[in-house]
Amino acid sequence: MGMKAAEAASPAASVEERWEQFYRRGPYGLLALSTVISAFSVDAFGMTRTETYLAGALVVVAVVLHLWWGRTGHGQPLRMREPSTAGLLYYAVRTGTAAVLTWLNPLFSIYAVLGYFDTPFLLPKRAVRAGFLVTSVTMAGAQSGGLPPDGALQWVLFGGLLLLNGTLTLVFGHLGRREAEIAEERARTITQLEQANARLEQALAENAGLHAQLLVQAREAGVADERRRLAAEIHDTIAQGLAGIIAQLQVVSATPDPEVAREHLTRAAALARHSLGEARRSVHNLGPAELDHDSLAEALRKAVADWGARTGVEARFTVTGTEEALHDEVAATLLRIAQEALANTAKHARAHRAGVTLSYMGDEVFLDVRDDGRGFDPLVPSPRSGSNGFGLGGMRARAERIAGTVTVESEKGGGTAVSARVPLVRHAAADRHPDRRR
Repeated sequence: MGMKAAEAASPAASVEERWEQFYRRGPYGLLALSTVISAFSVDAFGMTRTETYLAGALVVVAVVLHLWWGRTGHGQPLRMREPSTAGLLYYAVRTGTAAVLTWLNPLFSIYAVLGYFDTPFLLPKRAVRAGFLVTSVTMAGAQSGGLPPDGALQWVLFGGLLLLNGTLTLVFGHLGRREAEIAEERARTITQLEQANARLEQALAENAGLHAQLLVQAREAGVADERRRLAAEIHDTIAQGLAGIIAQLQVVSATPDPEVAREHLTRAAALARHSLGEARRSVHNLGPAELDHDSLAEALRKAVADWGARTGVEARFTVTGTEEALHDEVAATLLRIAQEALANTAKHARAHRAGVTLSYMGDEVFLDVRDDGRGFDPLVPSPRSGSNGFGLGGMRARAERIAGTVTVESEKGGGTAVSARVPLVRHAAADRHPDRRR
């Protein structure tokens, strides 16, 4: 398209250049041609010696005039020059000289025809028609046999030719103005398009900069999100596992019974293996191992049973509603929240009983972890330490990643209830294979 536009613009520029060459060199050529022809027709038109000398002097005046006019423009194209005093003087002297030369010899009208071409660029718009009519008088006089008309027939002929020349010049002048207006409109349109393209290029450059900035921000956000995920995974796997191992080893060091010590050593070893596996899965961004072969409900049932056996707290697990096969991320989130809540209960609650309920309610899934421990005041912030303060924040962060929420209700002596509420997003395979629904 751009190539076609260039091809279309190239001939237009060439025509304008040719017209400019005519405005610059044409007057000399027409003056020379008319002078030569007039010189050979001196006798034919009965020019006297005085008239011949006068014509020669006017030719010299015309040459000087054109030389002076060529210097005033400083090489600027005529179509680009505004009407000026110098232009009016040039037009007046040249038109008068051409008229007198035509009066002396009608063949000098070859030179006088210049007025039909450059008058619109020399005179103000309101004077262009008058300028054309003046040239028409000179041309009609020459075409009717010379000025002044001699006899009635020549006057009639002069009047008819003047009417014809005047009409034609006015018509062509109107067409020329319309063409000039169209050219100006086209030039303005091209200028506006160029400005629009410049603005568009600037906007594209700004958009490219914003896009690069967004990429950097997205990369930074991704790094921060991954850092938070790893921190939560380390807390929920390695940290919790190490805490459990320490607790088991403390029992071993405190008990004199070899059987009890062996039992807790076995649990410590199992916790160590489990924590190591979970750590590897966290690094590879895999879900909990408990969900590899079990549904969320089954994994929670086993987790609650293991937790009760390990801590000695009476624990129960309940499912309400119609069980659904959940999306892996949703199931992993609820399992981690339950494990964290139970770990907090073991560390802080001093509870005798605990209960975990998984509820399927329409488009949402609820997970409630309750205990009858000593409770706490949720409005009082927990003191910062190396072992607490991250669990509740981690549970909330996990829930918020899947558009869920976590609320905590507790009071001193009244136990604690942790409730997680997340959207019910079914496992994709469950939609394709309904038999996976439980």
